Order: sequence, then structure tokens, then C-alpha cells
Amino acid sequence: MDSPDRDNFFDKFVDRKKIFDKQDCIQCFKRFDVDRDGFLDKKEFRQLLSDLFCDGSQSYKLTEDQEQELLTLLDQDQDGKISRNEFLGNCFYWLKQILQPTSALIVVDVQNDFLDGNLALRNCPAGQDGLGVIPAINSVLDTVNFELVVYTRDWHPADHISFADNKHIRPFHSTSQISQKEAKVHDTVVFEGPPVTEQRLWPTHCVQGSWGAEIHTDLKVPDNSVFVDKGKNPNVDSYSAFWDNNKQAQTELVQILSKNNITDVYLCGVAYDVCVGFTGLDAMDHGFRVVALDDACRGVHIESIDEMKTSLQDKGAIIINTCKVKDIVEGCDRPPKLGLQTARNVALARTLVNNNKVHPT
Repeated sequence: MDSPDRDNFFDKFVDRKKIFDKQDCIQCFKRFDVDRDGFLDKKEFRQLLSDLFCDGSQSYKLTEDQEQELLTLLDQDQDGKISRNEFLGNCFYWLKQILQPTSALIVVDVQNDFLDGNLALRNCPAGQDGLGVIPAINSVLDTVNFELVVYTRDWHPADHISFADNKHIRPFHSTSQISQKEAKVHDTVVFEGPPVTEQRLWPTHCVQGSWGAEIHTDLKVPDNSVFVDKGKNPNVDSYSAFWDNNKQAQTELVQILSKNNITDVYLCGVAYDVCVGFTGLDAMDHGFRVVALDDACRGVHIESIDEMKTSLQDKGAIIINTCKVKDIVEGCDRPPKLGLQTARNVALARTLVNNNKVHPT
């Protein structure tokens, strides 16, 4: 445990007026290269990790596997230690993102139909009331300074493929285990296409321009917020706010986040096991660090909520309550799992550059 008066090199960068730069990176290397041999060995690197990953009062305990993976990802020549050049090259970008992340709050589908309308979550198998996310989200908006706030919306045409009322519009494929006549809400069917499309059927919801598609009036919407609409193609559903379900067409979300230099995505809203979760999985595919706000999400099925949480965590996301958001956004609380995800991103970027698949700017 850290002592109250411990001199933590990294805490000074919580103040955004002190930007972490290459000179700071050099000073960091010198501080932890205790034997002055020009390398960080495992013991020295472990001390760096202990100081780096803390919650503002005490250090997190990393597992041996986490320590070894971090060393492997940042040790470019794989000699078991980190040279000064490797530190200035790889670790600079790694440390900068950990110490001074750029964060976006993505509020997923807090729309009337999911809270009070045709697809109100309280009527779904989990029985969770979608209205419960609003106080938690509003509290975060009141207390945390995000660089960007994004609101996503289901924005379906009236003939959308996901609506159970539209099941007769499109022929079913022979592999569908449920017939067109028997299919009902929450059933999963297969449409003939092309392409052949597996689809879960939902009540008609969030039709473009309708009351049900509007953001709930009790939810706060800061000035300069951005709106991203999804599910506009009548023939394919879109759970993720990044892609349609067939991964054929993207929304503008990744460009918006990249334009604003976002590193970290905080997710909240509905439904946890559907649009929130799939947005998080795709965010990690795009290289963003993902934090799901557990008490600011509600879902459809308890089992699928638990399965989605596991999928998110297995891929590198962390799941927290909203009371912890401010400290992580400000860099006071630096969880190891997010640092590990950053190191994976740095290693991947290095590999792409080395393979001439992308050109550094």
C-alpha cells in the first residue's frame, strides 16, 4: 500500500496543465533505471508499474501474467528488458494515454420506446426498468468533464426487418427453424435475402421521426453533444453504433471519435446485452479503451447481460459503477486492465507500421 506522502512520479500529470511530453518520458526512464545501465529490467519495470497503476491512494496488484504481457508488448527486441530507445518510442505513447486519456461518453439509445413505449425494457424478460439509467447518466454528466458526449439512436424506417409486424414482407429462408406464420416477438428467424439474414424479431420501435425515437426528455443533453443514428437500412439491423449487423456499412461514429482524438469510450444506456454491448465490442476493435458503466445500463435478458459482460471483460473492457468515472477520466485512478489494452494497441500500431500497412504521421 502506498504511504500518504509517497512521491509518485506520475501523479503530477493528473493536472492537465502539465502535458506529458518526451522530456518527461526521459525523466521517467531515469527515475526507474535505478542501476543506470540504460535498461529497465523486470524488477525496475515492476516498480514503474506499481507507481503507474494506482487508484489515487494505493497501488493495484498486477498478476504475474499481466506484468509479463506488458513487458513483452513494450519490449520491441524481446530481450527481456526495455532499453532507453524502446522506452522513448513505445512507452511514451503508452504512458501518455494512461496518464492523460481523452474520453467520450457514449449514451446508447435512451429513447422513449425503450423506456416507456413499444419496447419498454420493463416488459422484457429481465424486468429491468430503463428509466433507471437516467439519474445515473445525468449525475455523470454533472460531475465529469468529457471531451465529447455522443448520443446514439435507433432510427428505423417503418418497413424495418427487425419488426415482428413486418415478418410477412420478406420471405423466410428454408433454414429458419420458426415458420413465417408462427414467428413472434423475441423469436430468431432467418430471412431469405439476399443475403441470408438471421434476425431477432422485436416490437415496432424507434421509427424515424416518431415520439418513440426521441431521446427521453428527462435525460440531460449538454451543448455541443453529437448524435449518431443507426439501423436506417430497412434490410439489416444495427445493434452496434459503429456497424450494421452484417458489418457491411459503418456509421460516422469512428470518424467522430478519431477527429476528437478520443482514446477512452465510456458506455451507458440500453440495452446492456444488445446495443450497449455490441458498441463496446466494436469500439475495442477500433482501438478504443472501453469502460462500461454498470449502474447506468439496463438490459433484456439476465443471462445475456451476464454473457455480454463476460465478453466485454474478456476482450479488455472494464466494468465500473458511475462513482468511479471521474477519477479514471482525470487519470487519478489508473486501472491495470486499461493500461494493458493501451499496450496492446501500441504494439499493434507498431506492427502495422513495420509491415508498411500504414504510414506514421
